[in-house]
Amino acid sequence: MQMKFGTLGRLNLAKLVIKNIGQILSGKLEQPIFDGDCLIALDGKIAEWGYEKDLDCEGATTIVGAHGVTLAPGLIDSHIHPVVGDYTPRQQQLNWIDSTLHGGVTTLISAGEVHMPGRPKDIVGLKAMAIASQRWYENFRPSGVKVHAGAPVIEHGMVEEDFKDLADAGVKLLGEVGLGTVKDGKTAQQMVNWARKYGIQSTIHTGGPSIPGSGLIDADMVIETGTDVIGHINGGHSALPDDQIICLCESCSSAFEIVHNGNERAAVLALNTARELGKLDQIILGTDGPAGSGVQPLGILRMVAMLSAFGNVPAEQAFCFANGNTARQRELDTGLVEVGKCADFVFLDKAQHAPGKTMFESVQQGNLPGVGMTIIDGKVCSERSRNTPPADRLPERIL
Repeated sequence: MQMKFGTLGRLNLAKLVIKNIGQILSGKLEQPIFDGDCLIALDGKIAEWGYEKDLDCEGATTIVGAHGVTLAPGLIDSHIHPVVGDYTPRQQQLNWIDSTLHGGVTTLISAGEVHMPGRPKDIVGLKAMAIASQRWYENFRPSGVKVHAGAPVIEHGMVEEDFKDLADAGVKLLGEVGLGTVKDGKTAQQMVNWARKYGIQSTIHTGGPSIPGSGLIDADMVIETGTDVIGHINGGHSALPDDQIICLCESCSSAFEIVHNGNERAAVLALNTARELGKLDQIILGTDGPAGSGVQPLGILRMVAMLSAFGNVPAEQAFCFANGNTARQRELDTGLVEVGKCADFVFLDKAQHAPGKTMFESVQQGNLPGVGMTIIDGKVCSERSRNTPPADRLPERIL
């Protein structure tokens, strides 16, 4: 299949040409693999793909030879807790976002900047911090990674005008409902509705307390609150009872977020229930890090491998949970191979000496692939990963 984006003959465009691709993962459950061995991006946006013999590869400003490895949309972590820059005081760790890039993740989404020391809980303070967080990650991309931040935690005393103020200032996310003083479904529902009115997407903490100050959020409150994302449906860390997880899958049209820092058995239960209900498109992945359990640079890849292996999901579909599904649920301009979407990619291949004849077989047996390169907005941001096992083959920047 060959797709076109405008006129490729325009002058003075940054033109990325990726040749000799083994497989093109689309991010789409309905068609996870696209035909083709070549992809072209213009000014950081996907322009066309197909077979090199059919495409106009002239005038490239950057050429990457994939050497037969798999090209996938960059992975997306739907649930992180950033603070400032590439530093987390929760673990006293620098460069955790750069390490995450080396796990194939090109986009991160905040579920609240809750680890900020002295986090303000008064209305003026929480709005100020949310706006500042949104601004500094909009202006600064650690190692090129896109961080969607500025996710205030709702507190008692907020009124509709506060949500309008936040939206007018560029805030598009709410932090996890339940991590602040609002613990009842009725109040939370009203605030979530105000947020939605002004285009702010919401997430709710699901399961038992994660840290002192948080509390149990059960299925009844999740359903009553009606957030856009059911945060860590498999617990963060403690999961709800099985019957409540099944109830959420049956009752909700929200995204079912499965996280690394949760209960693995509950994760597989949520996956199997969603599949039985025909709701695999609602599954998205996050790490819920940095957290008390640390930073997980390979957390999203580990979730893909775990769900593929224990959930009996073909690897090419499991990768959709980590990019395309999240892109659609979160209304992002990345995570899918579509004309006009951001040229954010990860190059993957079977890890050296790993079992399985192909990268897909290896992942479905629970093994991590090797990351050979990441590209964000059409620019190479990292080459061979320092964190994944070494891949059998590596892409190469030719120009």
